Amino acid sequence: MQAIKYTDFQFKGQTGVYHGKVRDVYFVGDKLISVASDRISAFDHILPKPIPFKGQVLNQLASYFLNATKDICPNWLEATPDPNVSIGIKCEPVRIEMVIRGYLAGHSAREYKSGKRILCGVVLSEGMKENDKFPEPIITPATKAEEGHDEDISKEDILRRNLVAKEVYETMESYTRKLFQRGTEMAAKQGLILVDTKYEFGIYNGQVYLIDEIHTPDSSRYFYLDGYEDRQSKSEAQKQLSKEFVREWLMEQGFQGKDGQQMPFMPDEFVTTISERYIELFKIVTGKSFERDDSKGILSRITNNVSAFLGFD
Repeated sequence: MQAIKYTDFQFKGQTGVYHGKVRDVYFVGDKLISVASDRISAFDHILPKPIPFKGQVLNQLASYFLNATKDICPNWLEATPDPNVSIGIKCEPVRIEMVIRGYLAGHSAREYKSGKRILCGVVLSEGMKENDKFPEPIITPATKAEEGHDEDISKEDILRRNLVAKEVYETMESYTRKLFQRGTEMAAKQGLILVDTKYEFGIYNGQVYLIDEIHTPDSSRYFYLDGYEDRQSKSEAQKQLSKEFVREWLMEQGFQGKDGQQMPFMPDEFVTTISERYIELFKIVTGKSFERDDSKGILSRITNNVSAFLGFD
């Protein structure tokens, strides 16, 4: 099976390109062309082998959720002319990541376990245990770092440091709560719990737009709804829908991204397993079947589809 490890397109009118961990973003005029590669990352490292269909899964999941939330707020997406490509409006990014949490899990659970009872200015109740539900979702923003890790920050510090205008921040905060509510409702219909997620916003013509992907398992944490209460009452680990199994495999091989650790060899069987898990994940999250495009010459297909959409055929 073919897979996209790296792209180096030269679209007509192209003015720049950004290569991220997973996506390669090309700029043409006021358009942004986001190509979802088949790269996969864990522990802030890109794994050596690409995963067939992973890019298609993520691109189509992102499109699914962006189209399902257009009534809540405007977003950047205009079209998906190729299974691996989304095209939309180039916005000026706001350098604040809006993280919202419905449950004490992941980073918030680790902070709580260390003794902290205030997270990004939000006071956390005493007596909670990992994966308990918050009385209401909490917003824990993070600064978007150019390099290295993002850092927690409170609303008060954001406004005090004038990182973003008050009216812009409050619009992002309102959109964040509404988007999380919609995501929670959509997840429940599929027998899932949307535990936490992040949203990124930008400015276009003076208006706040939702940018990037939303509600994908690469940007969100999901629990299975069935059995949640029983597992929680017994203080058992929750069953997650995520790429956590990839991180677990790496840890079994002695790799956690730390200095001096060697990235393990990935056998083809494991690559196939990851691919199938992502496809299954698409079905579980959306309730829809996944249409594989396994045509030969993926890069040529993308070039042709993008050029046709932009009118450069």
